[in-house]
Amino acid sequence: MDRTQKEATVSALNQKLQDAGLVIVTKQVGMTVAEVTDLRRKMRAAGCSFKVTKNTLASLALKGTQFESLDGLFKGPTAIAYSSDAVAAAKVAVDYAKANDKFSIVGGGLPGQLLDNKGVEALSKLPSLNELRAALLGMLQTPATRVAGVLQAPGGQVARVLAAYAKKDEAA
Repeated sequence: MDRTQKEATVSALNQKLQDAGLVIVTKQVGMTVAEVTDLRRKMRAAGCSFKVTKNTLASLALKGTQFESLDGLFKGPTAIAYSSDAVAAAKVAVDYAKANDKFSIVGGGLPGQLLDNKGVEALSKLPSLNELRAALLGMLQTPATRVAGVLQAPGGQVARVLAAYAKKDEAA
């Protein structure tokens, strides 16, 4: 990789990190290409990205972002996972680390905040943005359903009373 390619890689990664809500630094010693491909597929399905980077290029890309504090985590063979959703990448990374002993989480960061591996694991237990949206929508729809039921109940009762009077008059 020549100097212009490195500069392009650093600037592209820097732009992606500017837009990220979460960055996770991982170690993947001994993983096969198939395992890395599987991890990338799972990350993409969750709306995240996973990139194996050279430590020096990653350190350069972190400069000027909210994740500059992660610079000390880049030692040895590392890779980064990032997403705009602050929970999605953590969920996928933690689940994959539990299933594959060759993959481990070194640490991570939210904008302006450094997390250790326990912090990333705690973050993965939170509901994702889509789950929170679904819960909020469910709470908003529930009262409307109850109001409709309450409004329909008196009309139904009046209809039953009138039907009872009609049957009583027919019987008499």
